[in-house]
This record gives sequence, C-alpha cells and structure tokens, in this order.
Amino acid sequence: MAMGKPVERAVSIAADHAHPDARRGRGAVSAVRSRYDTETRQREDDGWDNLETGDPLRTHLHEDATRSIIAWNTSPDISFDRSINPYRGCEHGCIYCFARPSHAYLGFSPGLDFETEIMVKRNAATLLRKELAAKNYQVRAMAMGTNTDPYQPVERDQRITRGVLEVLCETRHPLTIVTKNHLITRDIDILADMAKDGLVKCYLSITTLDRHLARNMEPRASTPGKRLEAVRLLNDAGIPCGVMTAPLIPAINDMEVERILEAAFAAGAREAGWVLLRLPLELKELWREWLQEHYPDRASKVMKLIQETRGGRDYTANFGERQRGDGPYADLIAQRFRMAVKRLGYNEKRNPVRCDLFRPPPRDERQGSLF
Repeated sequence: MAMGKPVERAVSIAADHAHPDARRGRGAVSAVRSRYDTETRQREDDGWDNLETGDPLRTHLHEDATRSIIAWNTSPDISFDRSINPYRGCEHGCIYCFARPSHAYLGFSPGLDFETEIMVKRNAATLLRKELAAKNYQVRAMAMGTNTDPYQPVERDQRITRGVLEVLCETRHPLTIVTKNHLITRDIDILADMAKDGLVKCYLSITTLDRHLARNMEPRASTPGKRLEAVRLLNDAGIPCGVMTAPLIPAINDMEVERILEAAFAAGAREAGWVLLRLPLELKELWREWLQEHYPDRASKVMKLIQETRGGRDYTANFGERQRGDGPYADLIAQRFRMAVKRLGYNEKRNPVRCDLFRPPPRDERQGSLF
C-alpha cells in the first residue's frame, strides 16, 4: 500500500483490461474510461511477449484536501440529510457499487481505480469538530457508509472512522452506520457507549450467503459468515444492528433474500431493508463486463430481468423508483421481502436514534468568521 501526493486530477491507470493475475482480488474487470476522459490508452503487442504483466495491482492512498466533512443532500427518497465519508473510493471492490462513477470527478476510472486509488480524509475528526461547533448547526442523525464503506480494509491502519466516532460519541451526536466489514466490531467500545443512550444504529449489508459469489462480487469485503458474526457481536453488546439485503440482483442473488433474512434474524437482527441493483453511468459497462467474465451463461437473462425492472433500460434515476425499480419483477421482489419480514418478525419496533442529547464541542473563536 503506497501513499501518494495530494491529487487534484489524476490520470486513470489504464483504459483497457488488466491481466487476470494483476486484478486477482479486485472486483472490476477493467479500468473503464470515465465520462470525462478525452484520451484512450490502447496496449499494442510488439512481439516480445511483454504486452501484459501479472504483477498485482497495489492500493495507493492519496490525501484528500477537502475543507468540509459533512455532506448534505435533499433527496426525497433517502432517509438522511447528512453523511460522513472518511474515504473516497473503496477497497472492497464491490462490482455493483453505485458510488463507482463518483471517482470520475477525481480523474480516476470508476473501474479498477475506484478500488485501488483511495482518497483518505486524515483531518476528518478535526473538520467534524469545527462543523458541529457552528452556531447554526441543527442536529439530526448522521449517516456513515452511504457512499463508500467506512470500515473498508484501509481503515485498519488509517483509523479515520474511529476518530470520527470519537467526536460523535463525545458530543452525543446520533448516528447510523452501514458496512460490509467485520472491522466494525473493533469499535464496539465506542458504539456501546453511544447505544446505551439510544444514539446509534448499525446495519450489516449482506448480499449473499454464497462464499463463491461473494468472492467474485465483493472480493475484499468480509465473508458472509463474518458479517453475520458481526451482527451477533454488535447486538450482544447492546448495539442495535439490523441487516440490509442490498443490492438485490435479478437471477444473481434475489433468490437468497429469505435465507439471508433468516440467518440475520438468528444472529439478532430485528430491522431489515433492501435496495434493487442500480447501474448509473459507467457502472453499466463495468457490470456487463463482470457478468460476461463470471456468469456468461446467464448474462443475457440477468440483463433482461434488470431492464424489466427499469422500464426497458439498464437504469432509471427517478426519485421513488431508483431504489426499488418498477414493473412485475420488481414488485415480486418487494412482495417476497415484505412477506419474509412479516413472517420472521422484523421491523415490528423501529426506534429512531435520539437527537436530544447533543452537546456541541467548544467553538474556537478564532474560526468564528468561517461559520
């Protein structure tokens, strides 16, 4: 893992397919061009058998020079209005991640670059303290894990997420977390302190119980078994932890929804949600490449079913539809989810996190003009 210089606009590592050995343990098949690229790189065989290299792709970290840490949104179909993302890009490498196209804003490819070129916000805790101290700050639940995973592998060493949690715990700020990584259990000490006052809820995103599928689809996320273990450990520690069956993908993992919910319920989860696969922008091409490589026998069937949930297209971004899709197949998935949730006893009591205990950090009066 290498540390790079601050990046204003980087150059994508490649525009074509990487050697299979080089991308072992990665999700994307290629460093697909972004919508902002004006040039294309093409490999050319010169006859010396040196066209491709099997050297593994390394993860590179870059300093993110952001001046604010809280991201705000007004989307009507999202349950939160603010979030924190300690990282941009995600080493988990989930091929279906709807956040991949956001890497194009940095000059990186939404493909392999998204999972190998990671922006780290080392000053996240300091920025958060300043923003929570603003005179006009109005408290509502903070969300983490909304764009990239706060517990992706680089967090083991970087500990940026833990620093953010320390500030939120100190100020008694409400929080929700979604992750695919067992690493969240490292922070049980902080989360349990917040949970005793009803300040936090966690969710493990579990897409499949099939280790082989998980390895192909989300190669550096925790295994399904470790995610279920995290659900159990968090709930045993008094930290409410539910499950997100997200994304559900026609003919790939949608047949598992009942089994996932049953396994998570047995581990202690009592809240559950779901989201249908989303394929915005460059993700359409990345997803098709992945399907052809791993499941060529059913690729056309999968795409046909996906399009049936999106009005005949690969994706529709309309509010109210983008999370759940539309049409008979999407309705069938929703009905199956509802029936399983009711049968198992999920979502019978959904207590919101408390917002009445917030105590702002002391303001640095030298920064007063900034707020």
